[in-house]
Amino acid sequence: MKSILPFVFSVLFVLSSSILMGQQFYFPERNATWETSGEMQSTFDTEKLNLAVDFARENEYSGSRDLRQAILKGFQREPFHEILGPTKKRGGPAGMILKNGYLVTSWGDIKRVDMTFSVTKSFLSTMAGLAFDKALISSTDDKVGQYIWDGTFDGAHNSKITWEHLLQQNSDWSGELWGLKDWADRPPREGGLDDWKFRELREPGTVMEYNDVRVNVLAYSLTHLWRTPMPKVLKEKIMDPIGASTTWRWYGYDHAWTTIDGLKMKSVTGGGHSGAGIFISAEDMARFGLLFLNNGQWKDKTLLSEEWISKATTPSKPNVNCGYMWWLNQKGNRHWEGVPEHVFYAAGFGGNFIVVDQKAGLVIVTRWLEPKQIGEFVRQVYDALDQ
Repeated sequence: MKSILPFVFSVLFVLSSSILMGQQFYFPERNATWETSGEMQSTFDTEKLNLAVDFARENEYSGSRDLRQAILKGFQREPFHEILGPTKKRGGPAGMILKNGYLVTSWGDIKRVDMTFSVTKSFLSTMAGLAFDKALISSTDDKVGQYIWDGTFDGAHNSKITWEHLLQQNSDWSGELWGLKDWADRPPREGGLDDWKFRELREPGTVMEYNDVRVNVLAYSLTHLWRTPMPKVLKEKIMDPIGASTTWRWYGYDHAWTTIDGLKMKSVTGGGHSGAGIFISAEDMARFGLLFLNNGQWKDKTLLSEEWISKATTPSKPNVNCGYMWWLNQKGNRHWEGVPEHVFYAAGFGGNFIVVDQKAGLVIVTRWLEPKQIGEFVRQVYDALDQ
């Protein structure tokens, strides 16, 4: 009898880890056809769901499918803005809706690899989560300068910055990385170069500001913390265990090289507004969303701690809609009416989204949806859901 006990406990653990809110979950194998479930599909009103999908198809992002041109136009008011990393022409609208991991419906080419822009930020914050779980970061309240001592966090202001400030995008880090100055990234509508250069710095933790230079400082810091390129960490710790395809890529700027332990490494970006970032399919995005739906569990393995996911989806003090590079559907400037407030999501330029609802067992991936229409689209999906 003793010899079978470990097996019994193992089976029980697998079963329990595949259940969230009392519901059985499905985890697709690598390269397998994504399974559907009549039971899961029956929880939706088919007519209303088809209308939501039609809405996503009909409201394609209005920018050019040549993303190099879309990027240059979208950020043309930034001083010195230029393309510094790879870009790729995009496909048309595509997406998937999962219930408890099962595929409810999909549209467009869900295997096509496209740029994903700031959805990359949610992958990047996960690299910090893995470091936290491994105790490479003792506390997100630690000053980053305790870990990265090469001058990046020197000075009266930058020395105050913690990991949490970088993750919540409220550090107001000041400086230059890869030839890009922080003040030149999405500058205020008013003022000019002198006003932006010599602005008064805000106390870290007090004002949230979307700024890719500071996000890339986080990527650089994590690369030095791990002593390994971020794509390698992502592949080994997350993407391979969740059965992602081999087609995704994570790029940095062409010149963004750093040397660690005598090895030359590319420091990746957390977005694509100067090119680069993660290039990925809708299917692989859905797998990543499913991992977060199940609180960091994939089958019988804990890939990311529930503690980290809770921290990552807790509102920051300066911005109730911002966690650790996940957007939160709280009552704030980014609230979607008619959608539960516990929903959180990753979002990127051009209408790329991974939406997660742990209570309803939902993951929604949509690509190249006109960004201002995302709230209405998700509302229509919930309108189709029999809750």
